[in-house]
Amino acid sequence: MRALLLLAAPALLAACASPLPRPDPQQAWIELRTEPGELLMAEKIDGKRLNDGRYFQVTPGAHRLETSYRFEVFIGPLLNSDPVYMLCYLRLDYAHFAAGQRYRLQARHWQFQTESWLEDAGGQRLADGQEWHCITQ
Repeated sequence: MRALLLLAAPALLAACASPLPRPDPQQAWIELRTEPGELLMAEKIDGKRLNDGRYFQVTPGAHRLETSYRFEVFIGPLLNSDPVYMLCYLRLDYAHFAAGQRYRLQARHWQFQTESWLEDAGGQRLADGQEWHCITQ
């Protein structure tokens, strides 16, 4: 079993380090952004699981984007000195994705409350996301 893990590790690391593909000009490209130390990953488009969680690329029109968002919450020294690790699933619906356009899906949190939104290339806020489900890890 250990040998199998050692053989699989380089392949997994290579997949993480691979460059992003070129955006298809016939589709919309959505990059993901959050604060340093947090992780926002693309999970599903219209209910279909993705192979690469670093970005979304969608056909023009309406789509539901689903992401996973991992972050730490520091409660403070009175209750617990260790951070609470959170995993939240977020959804965002947007009806006007345009071919060749670039978008940015951002997420942040304040304590246990999450916020996500979609921006166009100029930084204009286009749609707000919803928190679907959160768990502690």
